[in-house]
Amino acid sequence: MAEPIVEIRDVHKSFGSLEVLKGVGFCVREREVVCLIGRSGSGKSTLLRCVNLLEKPDRGTIRVFGEDILHTKDVNAYRAKVGMCFQQFNLFSNMNVLKNCVYPQCKVLKRSREEAQRTALQNLEQVGMKDFAGAGVTTLSGGQKQRVAIARALCMQPKIMLFDEPTSALDPEMVGEVLNVMRDLADKGLTMIIVTHEMGFAREVADKVVFMDQGRIEEEGTPDQIFSHPQSPRTSDFLRASVSK
Repeated sequence: MAEPIVEIRDVHKSFGSLEVLKGVGFCVREREVVCLIGRSGSGKSTLLRCVNLLEKPDRGTIRVFGEDILHTKDVNAYRAKVGMCFQQFNLFSNMNVLKNCVYPQCKVLKRSREEAQRTALQNLEQVGMKDFAGAGVTTLSGGQKQRVAIARALCMQPKIMLFDEPTSALDPEMVGEVLNVMRDLADKGLTMIIVTHEMGFAREVADKVVFMDQGRIEEEGTPDQIFSHPQSPRTSDFLRASVSK
């Protein structure tokens, strides 16, 4: 079996007196899709933010491509390899769609504007948003904004993509268009760690599912193991509650 490209070991994180992560650890291999599931407040998003260095763990180690990222000297270069899409899109509202995808390439990767535009249009086409290249961000629907956010991240040619509940801010009818883009990325072999409440999507696309509860990993396994044969009563209770919603 291939060596993991992400190794998370005994990660702890507190905010004041609130302990959010209590010794979390798991591995991700190349081309693997790992879905983190669990109740709100279980620590999933905080863990993802630690992997992208938006938060720093109090203790523990996170190694990506063999590098101890908690001591990296160049955060921007690291984030170019590990892209992230957020719940609220985080697009630049004063730029059109194309400029949103061009600007980070020029600033971080030092690409020429011509190369950056060429890359941007290729990735906008991949997510079905090329025809909106000249559109203002404020004119887009939530699903369109999230697809642009994914294209912008892909423009950096990341080796790994992190998704923090990418559909939670969307109206129900827009969820499918974003999940379809993510399915396509999984089919193309992009390594992904996804925090999601979309259980059907996790069951279909994930290679591994990690159930977090109260800051710990309660159970992890294949989608079949987690969804059809959960070993933990907490996992069973969560899945029952998710299905009943």
